[in-house]
Order: sequence, then structure tokens, then C-alpha cells
Amino acid sequence: MTSRYSSLERPGLDEAGLREALCSPRGQFARLELVEATGSTNTDLVRLAEQDAAGWPDLSVLTAEEQTAGRGRLERKWTAPERSSLIVSVLLRPRTKTGRPLPTQSYGWLSLLAALALSESIEERTEVSPQLKWPNDVHVDGRKLAGVLAQLVPGANGAPPAVVVGCGVNVSLTDQELPVPNATSLLLEYATTTDRNVLLKAYLRRLADSYAEFTAVDGDESRPWTDGKSLLARVSDRMVTLGQDVRAELPNGTMITGRAMNLDTHGALVVRDDDGERHTVAAGDVVHLRPLPS
Repeated sequence: MTSRYSSLERPGLDEAGLREALCSPRGQFARLELVEATGSTNTDLVRLAEQDAAGWPDLSVLTAEEQTAGRGRLERKWTAPERSSLIVSVLLRPRTKTGRPLPTQSYGWLSLLAALALSESIEERTEVSPQLKWPNDVHVDGRKLAGVLAQLVPGANGAPPAVVVGCGVNVSLTDQELPVPNATSLLLEYATTTDRNVLLKAYLRRLADSYAEFTAVDGDESRPWTDGKSLLARVSDRMVTLGQDVRAELPNGTMITGRAMNLDTHGALVVRDDDGERHTVAAGDVVHLRPLPS
């Protein structure tokens, strides 16, 4: 079915304007590149970071107008019409202000940090209030608005690994264009703006600010940021999964049913079953996490 929103009514991203606003010396980002189409910005940025570490430093950005082979967690496909979505990946090489690499056990929080920054920036700019669904989704009243995927980039010659954090946000998709029935878009949620230039700048600035706070506390999710609130508290406050009765399906066929209690020090979900036993479920170890009927 043909959408009533043609590509002409979906303006392109302003690469020069984005660079001027976001990149050094005026902004916080080291590099920003825009491509018209790609299979996956995450895949491309991982490859570029491996091939040319010096050319792709910390806080480098790759964004695209269209993604044809995007994927989410567990290799799930993610595609969308041209210029209908925010498609962006950011390269992170986490270090403290003194140059010391962050402990790799803190890396599990980077996808949650990005999802939090995305939801906060969307709320700030559009008056839509997204929630987080563990491990990597951004929802509005149970409908998926965006997904986040983090990928590790091995370090060369003993260097610490880097992380590419990618996100895809449904911006102007119509009912007919939604990939699954339980998805939504900012357009369908009556957002006050669907200008992707505004949305991308807001997200990247919030991400950079949050990333700076996270590295300043050595990647410790429980240490307070400058305003007195920790990353753990921020994520927990916005995560609708916590407090729900859930069923976690693991790759080996095992089912864990119980109450989602909290996040552990690595960002994994702690589920308490009916016998009171607590199970820790890591993002990479779960196939589905579904709320149980009340």
C-alpha cells in the first residue's frame, strides 16, 4: 500500500548543519558521517573502527537515510522506508577524564545508557514520554518505538575494546508501514515534532552528556552523577519491566517465570520465581521476555 507520506514530504538530514552543531570544536563529537543508504550502520561502523582506529575516535557518528539490512538483538531484522526513521550508530571508546580505560564489566550499561538518553531526548522534544523495556527497547504504552543494539569492537595490539551503540527510531511511519502490529511511531503518537534533524541533535547531545557523566564515575552504575542521581536509578525509574510478572525464554528452551525485581551491577535482569529463588538473566541469554497476564 502506498503511504500518503512520500519521500518528498520526508525531508533529508542536513549533514553540514549536524556537523556544525555537534562536532568539535563547537560540539562534543569527533566525527559525523551521513550516508544515503546502508545495510546496517552498526555493521559499517564496527568495520570502520576496526580498520582505522585513529580515524574513528571516541564519539564518532554514522547515520543513514535508509537501512536495508539492519538488525536488532538475536539477529532480528529491522528495516524502514527511506527518511522515515532515525538510524544512527555511535562509536564509544570509554575512558575516564584522566585517560584510564573503563572496566569492561561496565560496558553492559552502555546500551541502557543510550536507550535512556534516547527516551529522555524524545520526551524533551516531542512531549511523548517513552519507557524502557529490558533489555533494549523503547516503548510507548506497550508499543515499540525504538530499539538499541550495542556491539563490541575488539581492541588492536592490546588496546581496550570499543563499543558501537546503534539505535533505530520510528519517526514518521504510518499504520500501514509499521513492521509489526505492536509497533508505533512518533507520528502516530502525535509528537510535537517529527523533524529528524531536531531529534538527532537532541539524542546525540543527551547521549554525550550522559556518557561523560558515566565515564566520570568510572562506569559505576550506582555512583551519583553531578545532579545526585545514578545511572541505575535513572534507568530503573523509566523501566516498565521492573515490578512485572514476566516469562523469560532462554536459548536452551528453559523458561523462567517470576517477578522482575531489579537490575544487577552489569545491567542484567534479576527475576524472583514463585519459590523465592532469584535468577539473573543477561541480555544475551534471553530469547523472549514477555509480561504475564495480570
